[in-house]
Amino acid sequence: QVQLVESGGGLVQPGGSLRLSCEASGIIFSIYAMGWHRQAPGKQRELAATITSGGSTNYADSVKGRFTISRDNTKNMVYLQMNSLKPEDTAVYYCTAGRQFNTYWGQGTQVTVSS
Repeated sequence: QVQLVESGGGLVQPGGSLRLSCEASGIIFSIYAMGWHRQAPGKQRELAATITSGGSTNYADSVKGRFTISRDNTKNMVYLQMNSLKPEDTAVYYCTAGRQFNTYWGQGTQVTVSS
């Protein structure tokens, strides 16, 4: 079955950095668009960043210039490098894999930005 396993979350001070990782299994990774969504307490889930199978990236305005999404098709991994973190980046971050009408979700990893 399809599994997306996130790691790398934690507590970081404002201005700090974190790198999230997501390992995928059960799919032909290279043909899937991958993404990171996030859900802050009391708010709707939102898209943070995506990367297509061809490597094209897209970012929410709120993270543009601070976050970088990347993928390694040889390892079935997708990453989210997060720099200059702000308290408003506090959320559960979910890895997604999408193709045509199917989207798979990971269980999420908590990121807390606080002093």
